[in-house]
Amino acid sequence: MDPKQTAPTSSVAPVSARNWTETDEPPTPDLALRMRTVRTVDDLRAALAPARREGARIGLVPTMGALHDGHLSLIARARAECDVVVVSLFVNPAQFDERDDLQRYPRRERGDAQLADGGGADVLFAPSVDEVYPPGFATSVEVLGLGDRLEGAARGAEHFRGVCTVVAKLLGMAMPDVAYFGQKDAQQTIVIRRLVADLNLPVRIQVCPTVRESDGLAMSSRNARLTPQERSRALALPQALQAAASRAAGGERSAASLVDAARGAMLAHGVEPEYVELVDPETLQPCEQLTREALLALAARVGRTRLIDNVVLRPSAAAAPRQTPPRKAIA
Repeated sequence: MDPKQTAPTSSVAPVSARNWTETDEPPTPDLALRMRTVRTVDDLRAALAPARREGARIGLVPTMGALHDGHLSLIARARAECDVVVVSLFVNPAQFDERDDLQRYPRRERGDAQLADGGGADVLFAPSVDEVYPPGFATSVEVLGLGDRLEGAARGAEHFRGVCTVVAKLLGMAMPDVAYFGQKDAQQTIVIRRLVADLNLPVRIQVCPTVRESDGLAMSSRNARLTPQERSRALALPQALQAAASRAAGGERSAASLVDAARGAMLAHGVEPEYVELVDPETLQPCEQLTREALLALAARVGRTRLIDNVVLRPSAAAAPRQTPPRKAIA
């Protein structure tokens, strides 16, 4: 029987056959990679056992695939700091609030494996949905409060419940010393840090800077869905952050004024923001004044593609989004 025609029966992550998480690419012979690919928890732990016995430092880079230079920067950071680097590749159905978004999410395991291998990963963990959410799976993990606003309000409580559940599972599966995440998903990193602290998990969460295209657009796997016209309009997001950062650098401290600057820049590109908010970077509660470091977070749909971005603002010298040029390859 074709496994893609068999739907997992987990109540936590129900997925139809058309929403399968594995690659959309046709079957091909295994690539001659230095990196080892494993698909089960038992094989992952067996692959890491020798390093763990020797006291080696293990780094985990969780991804949903469709790797780009932002992911490669996380792998490079892990490679520089750890003895063994694990990259997980799993499109997590539990965190998608829209079936269309899950169905359209890019899946290209063969290309991702080549990129991860070239970036310095030692192990690629690419489990099936059944491996992560086996039949009868009935446990979920939720961080209360932090996941209710911004992305939580826009996408529903199920989104961060799905994120927390899969991250908790991946940390338990790989048992890394350090796990690497990108600042682009700022709220996610805040939620995950609280999860790790509250559950006393023995792992350090390392948040790395957002990597941007030369014109400022934050790198995202979803960017591949944008048409050329939508790609141009998507610049509304980084330019909105720049507008707010410039106003803050000029001495503006009113959150309403900073939000208005960002919103106005987006509307000028014909992009209606889903939300634009200035919040505390630890509690995610709204700020009325920029009296100390704060997070300006925003989200919008450009065509059918939903994009998010953020920037940290400071009252003395607001930090504009960094224009990090894309890397062609990371050794």
